[in-house]
Amino acid sequence: MLINSPFQTKYTNTLKHNAQSNHVLVSYTKKVNKIDPFAFYQINSPVCEGERFFWKSPDDDTTIVGSGLLCSFSNSGADDRFSRIEAEWNEILSSAVIDNPFRVPGTGPLLFGGFSFDPYSLKEEKWQPFGDALFYLPEYMLTIIGEDYYLTVNLFESEELASQSNKVKKTFDILLKGAESSQVSAPKLERKEELSVPEWLTSVAEVVDELQSSDTVNKVVLSREMKLTFSKPISSEYVVKQLHLQQKDSFIFLLETPDGSFAGASPERLVKKMNDQVLSTSLAGSIGRSEDPAEDTDLGNMLLNDEKNLYEHDLVVKMIKGALEPYCNELQVPENPVLLKTPYIQHLYTPVSGISKPGTSILHLVGQMHPTPALGGVPTDQAMKIIRDKEKMDRGFYASPIGWTDFDGNGEFIVAIRSGLLKGKQAFLYAGCGLVADSDPNDELKETGIKFLPMLQAMGGKSE
Repeated sequence: MLINSPFQTKYTNTLKHNAQSNHVLVSYTKKVNKIDPFAFYQINSPVCEGERFFWKSPDDDTTIVGSGLLCSFSNSGADDRFSRIEAEWNEILSSAVIDNPFRVPGTGPLLFGGFSFDPYSLKEEKWQPFGDALFYLPEYMLTIIGEDYYLTVNLFESEELASQSNKVKKTFDILLKGAESSQVSAPKLERKEELSVPEWLTSVAEVVDELQSSDTVNKVVLSREMKLTFSKPISSEYVVKQLHLQQKDSFIFLLETPDGSFAGASPERLVKKMNDQVLSTSLAGSIGRSEDPAEDTDLGNMLLNDEKNLYEHDLVVKMIKGALEPYCNELQVPENPVLLKTPYIQHLYTPVSGISKPGTSILHLVGQMHPTPALGGVPTDQAMKIIRDKEKMDRGFYASPIGWTDFDGNGEFIVAIRSGLLKGKQAFLYAGCGLVADSDPNDELKETGIKFLPMLQAMGGKSE
């Protein structure tokens, strides 16, 4: 279904625009009847292709879909990228006219996006559209919280007209006219390549040797890459719908640019903030699944009692606790992990919760917690230097924080694992493993192979 957008102007330098033209953000939120989120994702296609995002939390508790780009926030800097995005967002909000009587987290004006894993790593051209930070303020946004549906429309308007603008309200009539999702054909996978496997195994062995001889470095995470080639450009609509169907217990996310989309199904929350309630999770240590229930239980028990995985998991728990303690009161950390099971993998899982101190923003917490030992290593600075030296690739947004924050300061960010970059007829999938002193390169190769499966299955499975 095609809808011609009444708001086609895009503002990529928001602060400059506001200062010169005296325009302010106008946002209007309305509670609506049930809307198919995939139909909403396709609204305005192809006009809005490259300007959309999709987010779903586990068990469909929260779904947020953005279509149309009113404003983008990007950053190619390294040292202050978290604070700069927050400052620009706060500048927009300081003069905004917001009509949202519900004040439900995830409704009203909202930023969705993420940060690169490492701004100091080598840069590959395929990740160039994402930079080191990329966030969208959408024109149209659907938010589903449980059984409730909310529609938000955002635009820039002059201060004189902001409080009496009818453009926003008229747009609801357009958006609500019989939106139905259309079928998108499955892509044909023609070629699957696991890139630089011998070189990666050599790097793993070298890192393990370094860990065995080091008195300071305890863990390093190395990732590798798989390249898929299709018969035609792969559709983001198809991938996000397949991820939604196949990975019910994971966060489903997709962020488009005009030259590539980043998508995935991550089980790992980085941090969630609702009012003053803060929740983070440690997800480190993993093993495969079995279709046989008894064998699957045995695998889970093996993981719960495996010294290597318990040690790796404990490193992450301690880091999260240390990162949150300065900014939270009443931290609660369970003594032992439990199992979190996804269709292909089961993980050791420990939630960490607390009450945020006044003035603590979610973007500040994200900046303090990234990268966790689950995707970087321990200690962070030394592990990151080893990754830059041995990994020999650009992770881009893989293993990075991606998520949302709304005008009330609520939000949620995940660690973007089980993910890949969609680019024309090609897709690049990423998977990593935590290396400690007793890691075996062949075991780590097998583990990363399992971690490719969620994205591989969503894009056509095995090659024909």
